[in-house]
Amino acid sequence: MGALLLTAACGGSSEGDTGGTAAGTCEPAAKGTKVALTFTSWVPGMQATVDAWNKANPDIQVTYKEVVGGNQGTYQAYSNQIKAGKTPDIGMVEFDNLPSFRLQNGLTDIGGCAPVKEAASKFVPWTVSQVGFGEKDAVYGVPMDIGPMALYYRKDLFDRAGIPAPATWEEYYGAAKKIKAQGATIGAFPTDQPAWFTSLAWQNGAQWFSVKDNAWSVSLTDDATTKVADYWQKLIDERLVDTIPGLGDPQWKALDSGKEWSIIGAAWTTKLLESSAPKTKGKWAVAPMPQWTAGGNTTGNWGGSTAVVFKNSKHPYEAAKFATWAFSDLEALALNNKNGGQYPATSEGQKQLPALSEGLPYYGNQKVWEVFATASAGVDPSFQWGPTMTQTYAELADGIGKAVNGKGTLSGALETAQAKTVQTMKSQSLTVSE
Repeated sequence: MGALLLTAACGGSSEGDTGGTAAGTCEPAAKGTKVALTFTSWVPGMQATVDAWNKANPDIQVTYKEVVGGNQGTYQAYSNQIKAGKTPDIGMVEFDNLPSFRLQNGLTDIGGCAPVKEAASKFVPWTVSQVGFGEKDAVYGVPMDIGPMALYYRKDLFDRAGIPAPATWEEYYGAAKKIKAQGATIGAFPTDQPAWFTSLAWQNGAQWFSVKDNAWSVSLTDDATTKVADYWQKLIDERLVDTIPGLGDPQWKALDSGKEWSIIGAAWTTKLLESSAPKTKGKWAVAPMPQWTAGGNTTGNWGGSTAVVFKNSKHPYEAAKFATWAFSDLEALALNNKNGGQYPATSEGQKQLPALSEGLPYYGNQKVWEVFATASAGVDPSFQWGPTMTQTYAELADGIGKAVNGKGTLSGALETAQAKTVQTMKSQSLTVSE
């Protein structure tokens, strides 16, 4: 990945390390060695997956700690722990934040670890490209789950009003006007979810970051993104969508009460909506994302995470072995889906998990996971994250907040985020082409 390259080894060593590995290697601990690992994530119910591993692997025991979401404090904790050399062995990091920890030289390249090599072909190809940064055979995180996007909508309300689920963004706009006439809104433009907006730009072919000859290009204002921003600006200006914080009580109450008739969400929204809007059970359905070109199948990805092995781990081989099992083995994937609502990042998991072929009562017994399997195939694998996404998102969220309150526009928010992202990257000694 050119300018992002920093010195990193597949393993680490320290004085008194009896089970660790020499730099540049990824070998298992000596036979008979008892290995203790620590793992943190914010996936509900992940303890059950860890328990299943521990029961079957007495020589590699994992202690699990559930933490708050990354942007709610865990990412800053990771950064502090990297500096202090006191990270867990394995940690959950979302795809979009992975480059930041790579830039901090905080991650182990586990691409040379045998368990990773053996499992590599199981993962959806675009997820593999997201964890290697273009470095030959590199793997800086095991894909945990993905978040291809779709449209969740109140089928009962749409049917009663004679409005079909919109298949294009033009139809979405038309449906929004009809729903406004009914005294409701089609949905919300969340004011505090810049990653949500990113996924919409991704769907339209945006390419925010690229690197060539060790120089970064930053294009938050490319034509694809500007088109998406102008579209949503129009809906905001015409008051066709709510402008409220996303994924919290205001949005869930609006959806459960019929004030909003739909939500554009990721695969992981399936369980979240079910638990957060319980009164409308059985009234929902899931449709593919509206398309910019009729008949297409393109979508973006919102969220999705990886299990990283931090550079301070003395046991990268065992950590990699656990991580690949936890997020590629069918038994583990079934637990992750049942308890945490994770949608697998493996092709096998998407096709063979029994739960993913069943109808869900909350969605009128629709087999909603089939929608996400199709959507997953429509994610552009060439989309690349920037090295300072935490800052980029902060600037974009600030600009979006101002825009929805009439103190600017979405396009203006992108221009500001672009300028400040370039400034931040340069301050970190990254080369940015003008």
